[in-house]
This record gives sequence, C-alpha cells and structure tokens, in this order.
Amino acid sequence: MPNQRRQLLGLAAGAIAVPATSRLALAQGDPSRGREAPPAQRSVPERRSAKSELTGLSALLAPEECVVVLIDHQPFQFANLHSHEPTMIVNNVIGLAKFAKAFKVPVILTTVLEARGGKLIKGLQDVFPDQKPIDRTYINTWQDKRVVDLVKATGRRKLILAALWTEMCLAMPTIHALGEGYDVYIVTDASGGVSVEAHDMAVRRMVQAGAVPITWLALSGEWQRDWARESTLADAARILTEHGGGSGVAFAWETQLLGTSKP
Repeated sequence: MPNQRRQLLGLAAGAIAVPATSRLALAQGDPSRGREAPPAQRSVPERRSAKSELTGLSALLAPEECVVVLIDHQPFQFANLHSHEPTMIVNNVIGLAKFAKAFKVPVILTTVLEARGGKLIKGLQDVFPDQKPIDRTYINTWQDKRVVDLVKATGRRKLILAALWTEMCLAMPTIHALGEGYDVYIVTDASGGVSVEAHDMAVRRMVQAGAVPITWLALSGEWQRDWARESTLADAARILTEHGGGSGVAFAWETQLLGTSKP
C-alpha cells in the first residue's frame, strides 16, 4: 500500500502519533484514560491575591510621594521621533511639567550632549526658567550620580519618568531604577521613539520588568483626586484649558457660557 494512502487511512481512523514515553505512560496509567482527570489530579493555576500593592486606594498616586524626571526633550531627539506626532509630545510633556509644578512635585530636568543635541525645548524650560537641566554623557540617566542623588534627596520612592527616546533614554533608567527598589511610572504619551514598534516594544519590556504605564492626564487626575481640592483646582483647570485638547476647549466654552473670564 503506498505511503500516502496509509497516511490517509490513518487520519481517517483518527490515528494520532504519540511519543514513546507518552504511550508507556498511557499503558501503565488508569484504564479510564481518555476521561477527564479527577479534580485532585488537575493542576490549579495560582490565584493572585485580590489585595496587592497594585490595587486599592493606596495604589493611586499622590503628589507628595512622587518625583518627576524629564529626560532629553531636545531638538535632536525630536528630529527622529516617529511613534507620535511631535507636537503631541511637546504639548503633553509641557502639560505634565505644569501639573507637577502646580502640585509641588519635585521635577528634575536632564539633557544629553546639549552642545550637539540642542537645549531643552523652550516651552518646557519656560515652566522652570531658573532650573538648569543636568547635561549628561550617559545614555542611561540613572547612571549619572547627580540625577540619582537629587532623586534620593527628595526621599520619595515613586519615580515618574518621561523621555525621548522610549527605547533608550526611558527604558534604560526605568529598568535600572526598578532594580534598586523604586516604583517607576512611565508617562507613555509624553515619551516617544523612533518608530511605533520601537516605542511599543520598549513599553512592553518595561512593563515586564515591573514599570507601570500611565498617561499625563491620568496622572493629573490621580494627583487632583477630588474636585473639591480647591488649593490646586484653579491651576488644574488652567492647565487643562491650555493642554487638554478637546476637554480644554470644552471647559473654555463652559466658562464662556457661565460668563466668567477666568477658569
């Protein structure tokens, strides 16, 4: 009988090739093989506790426990930014910086090879006009002792990072700081890479390492937490109007309808 015909007959009869070790195990096993294993013999996946550091009210960010590091938002980095529309990153990182300032969250600015890569973008520097960015040679910001010492001086363990590019200047310090016990939150829409894939793969890698992805507006909501928090409400409304896209436009319209000139 030709080999092809034997194969077809075998398939028709429902024959399935089983490795020799598997056949031996079946032959020595329970004669009721083929039926579902008794409950005691089934492998039960480990259940994750409902209560963990990633859940509950305490898992939401509070301004008094955060420190922000903004990395390399410079002309050279923007020149090869293709994961996002560049003006969106400009808008988002400036909005993030303004929220951090309004909520009195320490902000560390840093550049890499400023003489060649260019100074920090003006809109971001204007938020902190008197602060000189730390200019590095290290690609990995967390290898620069000056940056690490400033973070340690705050006494805060929750790092909020945004950088250009995601796959290098964000991923490297994130993975490094995680290894030193910091909780790292990566602001994905205030960061960008040389391609959509580069940005996406870097975010996946950082999440696998233990980082938490977040967007700048989501972060601002966690910091504000309550619209009755009047001490920051006016600033939050103003920043939302300036950088919140459609939400900002809608809020400006609402203030117009209410006949108020200021938010």
